[in-house]
Amino acid sequence: MNKLYQNHCGLFTSLIFVAIFLTSCGSTKNVPYFKDISMEEQSVLANTAIFKDPTIQPNDIISISVFTIDPITSMVVNQVGSQAISTNTTQGSALTATQPSAGFLVDKNGEVNLSVIGKVKIGDLTTFQARDLITAKAAIVFKDPNVQVGYANFKVTVLGEVARPAAYVIPNEKVSILDALGLAGDLTIYGKRENVLLVRDNNGEKQFARLDLNSKELFTSPYFYLKQNDVLYVEPNKGKAASLNQARTQTLAILGTALTVLITLISRI
Repeated sequence: MNKLYQNHCGLFTSLIFVAIFLTSCGSTKNVPYFKDISMEEQSVLANTAIFKDPTIQPNDIISISVFTIDPITSMVVNQVGSQAISTNTTQGSALTATQPSAGFLVDKNGEVNLSVIGKVKIGDLTTFQARDLITAKAAIVFKDPNVQVGYANFKVTVLGEVARPAAYVIPNEKVSILDALGLAGDLTIYGKRENVLLVRDNNGEKQFARLDLNSKELFTSPYFYLKQNDVLYVEPNKGKAASLNQARTQTLAILGTALTVLITLISRI
């Protein structure tokens, strides 16, 4: 009888291990980034992604400041910009509704209307080209103007299995996928690192790309640097799906109860 009891106990122990295995489907083998970079020797990528300055598009909000020798004149030029358009954002962080940032809204013709200077067409220009153009027009009215131009709403959105999913406004035009994931607090343990989806607006069309964070080839991808309004989605892995699978949890609970009853009955024989 003791032998029979021991056999059933062994069976019960085996089933418990199987249950534990089924509930721990998540694997850590794909957690590290860039696993194909050798740890024994230095690796050098001959060709890496080339950064291209983004161009200004309609509905972008552009921060424009014109400084002149006369501070009062500068105030007149710039005060309209501070009231031109407000967005519910905080630069360098997730979108909030507390501290609005300001700038000039680019209209459908690609133009902004600057006080004293007038309308300037900056659509399809980089911020550096827009700065030179506005400086040239401002020089007609002011002596030795100093112009600064930048994005007031350069936004990327990070969704899915990250610590802080949100839309982030960044005061820097050169933003990589790693920068964006860093702002979002990195991927959770459930994030599928080999299949990150990038969604991009390209001339009114949606463009999709799959990125593998486990591969050093990410650094050569044309999508390594993000553009205005890009969206990153981190898909959950099987471990996340298993943790949310209520049916599996209930099945295992029933199995555990049945095994407990079985062992109790055998022990009383």
